[in-house]
Amino acid sequence: MKHVRFLLLFLFAVLLSGCYFMQAAQGEMSLLAHRKPIAKILADPATTSTLKSRLEYVQAARDFASHELGLPDNRSYRSYVDVQRPYVLWNVFAAPEFSIDPKQWCFPVAGCVVYRGYFRETAAKRYADKLRSKGFDVAVTGVPAYSTLGHFNDPVLSSMMHWSNAEVAATLFHELAHQVVYVKDDSSFNEAFATVVASEGMKRWLLQHDNPAALDAWQTQQQRSVEFSALLLATREKLRAVYASGQPAGQMRKQKQQVFDQLRESYLQLRQRWNDYDGYDAWINRPLNNADFVAVDTYQRCVPAFEHLLRSVNDNLPEFYAQVKSIAHDKDRQRHFCQLRWGATSLPSSPR
Repeated sequence: MKHVRFLLLFLFAVLLSGCYFMQAAQGEMSLLAHRKPIAKILADPATTSTLKSRLEYVQAARDFASHELGLPDNRSYRSYVDVQRPYVLWNVFAAPEFSIDPKQWCFPVAGCVVYRGYFRETAAKRYADKLRSKGFDVAVTGVPAYSTLGHFNDPVLSSMMHWSNAEVAATLFHELAHQVVYVKDDSSFNEAFATVVASEGMKRWLLQHDNPAALDAWQTQQQRSVEFSALLLATREKLRAVYASGQPAGQMRKQKQQVFDQLRESYLQLRQRWNDYDGYDAWINRPLNNADFVAVDTYQRCVPAFEHLLRSVNDNLPEFYAQVKSIAHDKDRQRHFCQLRWGATSLPSSPR
């Protein structure tokens, strides 16, 4: 019944909102129509050994998510779809030329978010061009996986299969976490919570499988991600200062480019510390603009606060979830929660 009510609301939104929601509805319905239960794919003798091995891993990680991490035990990620393209979605991010604050889009059910997703890359690029013509900085990013927040039974997607096993497991944990807590109109809160759940889940998953080499590799990559994200967030603050200066547009454009040049120089220093690991080269060496910093801010800015909260309950995940739900239901605490940083000594308290 819940799925029926959600589908009626979704279709009503389509009728009200025109082409964008129509493509979203068609894309989602196509995924749902092509789902195949993982158990049946594994039992099919025509399934390749490579796909079978990956889906067996997925199935084990999915069971672990519910039995050991307290994530929902439902039909999400119990099926598989070959999307026959490198990404399932393409997200469009945008920000004004002289602002790091992202453009937002508001939708029924999901609330306001800092991206707009398209099931066709051409449609995403076409919309991006419209925003550019209005003076926005724009970025288009491929998305291998996403969540409908438990409203539908989301499938595992072929676009996830080019990742390592660890990355696939982490994505399952991340997306299932959205079904535990989701706050309308606060993408940073939602994504940081799911990021911390995935990180803690991966540590436990790899430890349980007695795979110290894989755990070490995962933690090394996570540390690189933290350092790279910190560099991007620091750059974002430099841009904020430039835009708040009140200088003429031409001068701000010049300083904006200087900030990007400094970012690349700092990245080269990071690479040296990482023994010349080049995994972020493609990202850093392309033309950059304000919109490129939206995703890292959304996913990472609130992470320290959630990590602190998890440590404060001695890594007890059920208690962590309960605490996060309590904060999510208190608008004042939620609004100030992400201001916490490493070394915070207390959490915002409920009004008495």
